[in-house]
Amino acid sequence: MRGNIVLLDGAAGTSLWEKAEERGIEKKPVWTYNVTHPEMVRELAGEFLSAGAQVIHANTFGANGPAVRRSTAFDPAEVVRTGVRLAREAVGDRAKISLAVGPLMTLLEPYGDMEEEECRDIYEEQIGAGMSEHPDAITLMTFMDLEMMRIAATVAKGYGVPVYCAMTFEKHGRTMMGNTVQQIVDTLTPLNIDAIGMNCSLGPDLALPVIRAFSECTALPLIFKPNAGMPIVASGGEVTTDYDIPTFIRQVMPALEYVTYIGGCCGCNAGYIRALGEAMG
Repeated sequence: MRGNIVLLDGAAGTSLWEKAEERGIEKKPVWTYNVTHPEMVRELAGEFLSAGAQVIHANTFGANGPAVRRSTAFDPAEVVRTGVRLAREAVGDRAKISLAVGPLMTLLEPYGDMEEEECRDIYEEQIGAGMSEHPDAITLMTFMDLEMMRIAATVAKGYGVPVYCAMTFEKHGRTMMGNTVQQIVDTLTPLNIDAIGMNCSLGPDLALPVIRAFSECTALPLIFKPNAGMPIVASGGEVTTDYDIPTFIRQVMPALEYVTYIGGCCGCNAGYIRALGEAMG
């Protein structure tokens, strides 16, 4: 059934926090583990590879300059470079490595205080640092503001590798900033991005109408990484989510009709990705 569909990895964030809790390591922004616990980051990338993932996202999602400087004394560029290196060390040439880049916590004008030039400079720093380690692609993910995605994608397209853009949606089918699927397609397609779609926020059942809407608006390859929910550790130590593995797999399968890239977001550890790959055949 897989055909030309590419299996992506799962969630770096919740999976690393799951590992940290198991080992008594303090829960911190997961990009800090690139510096403090590189063995854990490398291990997770290896687990996703063993589960069948063909694209591994570097642990760089939230490692933008303001976030790193706000909470640590780390050099933001080195945090990002290390994240890409750890992924490459774990998988070698057995899978593609994609630099993961997420939204900034500050809103752009007129909703916030950030000007476009400052936003662009922040993404230049993060993406430029990551690209110095030569990942195979750049994935811009979990963006809720189309204008911020446009700025980040413009920066990313300057590096000559595939750029994948995934927005995050509310249940009503728009982003938190009110962007529609059609607006997203109309804004990003002229930038010559290489794939478009959605990740995070919604489980596969609620996310399916969104990815179907993308299929009706564009011929671009579609990327789909819905949530399984935040992991909950029960008193006995077992980890559960809103969507257990069988439920997640059953509800995500209809998306295979539309997508080129598929994986999981929050709550999806390597077990989810292995089961997804097996179900795809």
